[in-house]
Amino acid sequence: MYFGFIKESMSPATVNSNIKTDKDLYEIHKEEHMKYIEFMNRVQEYGNLKNLEEAVRITEAVLETLGERVYRTESLDLAAQLPKDLKMFLFKKQLLEQSRDEVKRFSLEEFYNRVRARARIGYPEAIKQSKAVMAVLQEAVSAGELDDIKNELPDEFNDLFQKSIE
Repeated sequence: MYFGFIKESMSPATVNSNIKTDKDLYEIHKEEHMKYIEFMNRVQEYGNLKNLEEAVRITEAVLETLGERVYRTESLDLAAQLPKDLKMFLFKKQLLEQSRDEVKRFSLEEFYNRVRARARIGYPEAIKQSKAVMAVLQEAVSAGELDDIKNELPDEFNDLFQKSIE
Protein backbone atom coordinates (compact mmCIF):
# COMPACT_ATOMS: atom_id res chain seq x y z
CA MET A 1 0.00 0.00 0.00
CA TYR A 2 1.25 3.48 -0.84
CA PHE A 3 1.19 6.19 1.80
CA GLY A 4 1.30 8.99 -0.75
CA PHE A 5 0.01 11.47 1.77
CA ILE A 6 3.16 10.94 3.83
CA LYS A 7 5.60 10.78 0.93
CA GLU A 8 4.23 13.93 -0.64
CA SER A 9 4.54 16.14 2.41
CA MET A 10 4.94 19.82 1.78
CA SER A 11 8.26 21.58 2.18
CA PRO A 12 8.55 24.19 4.97
CA ALA A 13 8.45 26.98 2.40
CA THR A 14 5.24 25.62 0.89
CA VAL A 15 3.68 25.10 4.30
CA ASN A 16 4.51 28.63 5.44
CA SER A 17 3.13 30.18 2.24
CA ASN A 18 -0.12 28.22 2.66
CA ILE A 19 -0.75 29.37 6.23
CA LYS A 20 -3.01 32.37 6.08
CA THR A 21 -5.18 31.85 9.14
CA ASP A 22 -5.38 29.86 12.35
CA LYS A 23 -7.75 27.52 10.52
CA ASP A 24 -5.00 26.77 7.97
CA LEU A 25 -2.62 25.92 10.79
CA TYR A 26 -5.28 23.74 12.42
CA GLU A 27 -5.80 21.86 9.14
CA ILE A 28 -2.07 21.18 8.81
CA HIS A 29 -1.89 19.81 12.35
CA LYS A 30 -5.05 17.78 11.78
CA GLU A 31 -3.57 16.27 8.61
CA GLU A 32 -0.33 15.39 10.45
CA HIS A 33 -2.33 13.71 13.21
CA MET A 34 -4.30 11.70 10.66
CA LYS A 35 -1.05 10.47 9.08
CA TYR A 36 0.16 9.39 12.51
CA ILE A 37 -3.11 7.57 13.27
CA GLU A 38 -3.07 5.81 9.91
CA PHE A 39 0.52 4.69 10.50
CA MET A 40 -0.45 3.30 13.91
CA ASN A 41 -3.57 1.62 12.52
CA ARG A 42 -1.38 -0.11 9.96
CA VAL A 43 1.08 -1.27 12.65
CA GLN A 44 -1.84 -2.55 14.70
CA GLU A 45 -3.19 -4.44 11.69
CA TYR A 46 0.14 -5.92 10.53
CA GLY A 47 1.22 -6.80 14.06
CA ASN A 48 -2.20 -8.23 14.93
CA LEU A 49 -2.25 -6.02 18.03
CA LYS A 50 -5.23 -5.50 20.32
CA ASN A 51 -5.24 -1.69 20.33
CA LEU A 52 -3.49 1.49 19.22
CA GLU A 53 -1.69 1.84 22.56
CA GLU A 54 0.19 -1.38 21.81
CA ALA A 55 0.95 -0.14 18.30
CA VAL A 56 2.39 3.10 19.71
CA ARG A 57 4.50 1.24 22.27
CA ILE A 58 5.88 -1.15 19.65
CA THR A 59 6.50 1.59 17.09
CA GLU A 60 8.30 3.71 19.64
CA ALA A 61 10.56 0.80 20.62
CA VAL A 62 11.40 -0.06 17.01
CA LEU A 63 12.05 3.51 15.86
CA GLU A 64 14.11 4.32 18.97
CA THR A 65 16.27 1.31 18.28
CA LEU A 66 16.58 2.11 14.59
CA GLY A 67 17.55 5.67 15.53
CA GLU A 68 20.37 4.31 17.68
CA ARG A 69 21.69 2.11 14.88
CA VAL A 70 21.87 4.58 11.96
CA TYR A 71 23.83 7.79 11.58
CA ARG A 72 21.94 10.92 12.60
CA THR A 73 21.84 12.43 9.10
CA GLU A 74 20.02 9.33 7.86
CA SER A 75 17.66 9.56 10.82
CA LEU A 76 16.99 13.21 9.94
CA ASP A 77 16.29 12.30 6.31
CA LEU A 78 13.95 9.52 7.40
CA ALA A 79 12.23 11.77 9.94
CA ALA A 80 11.55 14.35 7.24
CA GLN A 81 9.20 11.87 5.60
CA LEU A 82 7.32 10.88 8.75
CA PRO A 83 4.48 12.49 10.70
CA LYS A 84 5.71 14.78 13.48
CA ASP A 85 4.68 12.45 16.29
CA LEU A 86 6.79 9.62 14.83
CA LYS A 87 9.89 11.76 14.32
CA MET A 88 10.59 12.08 18.02
CA PHE A 89 10.87 8.31 18.42
CA LEU A 90 13.89 8.21 16.09
CA PHE A 91 15.86 10.63 18.23
CA LYS A 92 14.83 9.55 21.72
CA LYS A 93 17.90 7.33 22.32
CA GLN A 94 20.20 8.65 19.61
CA LEU A 95 23.57 10.07 20.61
CA LEU A 96 25.09 13.08 18.87
CA GLU A 97 27.97 11.19 17.34
CA GLN A 98 30.57 13.17 15.43
CA SER A 99 31.10 10.63 12.64
CA ARG A 100 29.60 7.48 11.20
CA ASP A 101 32.29 5.50 13.02
CA GLU A 102 30.79 6.54 16.35
CA VAL A 103 27.30 5.14 15.64
CA LYS A 104 26.36 2.28 17.97
CA ARG A 105 27.14 -0.95 16.16
CA PHE A 106 25.02 -3.86 17.21
CA SER A 107 23.69 -6.99 15.57
CA LEU A 108 20.18 -7.73 14.41
CA GLU A 109 19.80 -10.00 17.42
CA GLU A 110 20.69 -7.08 19.69
CA PHE A 111 18.23 -4.90 17.75
CA TYR A 112 15.45 -7.37 18.57
CA ASN A 113 16.61 -7.61 22.19
CA ARG A 114 16.43 -3.83 22.58
CA VAL A 115 12.95 -3.78 21.06
CA ARG A 116 11.96 -6.64 23.38
CA ALA A 117 13.14 -4.75 26.47
CA ARG A 118 11.66 -1.40 25.47
CA ALA A 119 8.30 -2.79 24.40
CA ARG A 120 8.16 -5.31 27.27
CA ILE A 121 7.45 -8.28 24.98
CA GLY A 122 9.09 -11.65 24.33
CA TYR A 123 11.87 -12.15 21.81
CA PRO A 124 9.77 -13.92 19.11
CA GLU A 125 7.16 -11.17 19.44
CA ALA A 126 9.90 -8.51 19.13
CA ILE A 127 10.91 -10.03 15.80
CA LYS A 128 7.34 -10.14 14.52
CA GLN A 129 6.47 -6.63 15.69
CA SER A 130 9.73 -5.11 14.43
CA LYS A 131 8.95 -6.50 10.99
CA ALA A 132 5.40 -5.13 11.19
CA VAL A 133 6.65 -1.62 11.95
CA MET A 134 9.26 -1.83 9.22
CA ALA A 135 6.63 -3.01 6.71
CA VAL A 136 4.56 0.09 7.46
CA LEU A 137 7.67 2.27 7.32
CA GLN A 138 8.41 0.86 3.85
CA GLU A 139 4.96 1.99 2.74
CA ALA A 140 5.33 5.40 4.33
CA VAL A 141 8.70 6.59 2.99
CA SER A 142 10.35 6.75 -0.40
CA ALA A 143 12.24 3.77 -1.77
CA GLY A 144 15.37 5.91 -2.00
CA GLU A 145 15.25 6.79 1.68
CA LEU A 146 14.66 3.18 2.60
CA ASP A 147 17.70 2.20 0.51
CA ASP A 148 19.78 4.81 2.37
CA ILE A 149 18.73 3.31 5.69
CA LYS A 150 19.48 -0.23 4.50
CA ASN A 151 22.92 0.88 3.29
CA GLU A 152 23.70 2.03 6.84
CA LEU A 153 23.06 -1.45 8.20
CA PRO A 154 24.89 -4.77 7.85
CA ASP A 155 23.41 -7.37 5.49
CA GLU A 156 21.90 -9.36 8.37
CA PHE A 157 19.39 -6.51 8.79
CA ASN A 158 17.82 -7.36 5.41
CA ASP A 159 15.66 -9.84 7.34
CA LEU A 160 14.12 -6.90 9.21
CA PHE A 161 12.87 -5.45 5.93
CA GLN A 162 11.10 -8.59 4.71
CA LYS A 163 7.60 -7.59 3.60
CA SER A 164 5.92 -10.80 4.73
CA ILE A 165 3.84 -10.29 7.86
CA GLU A 166 3.03 -13.45 9.79
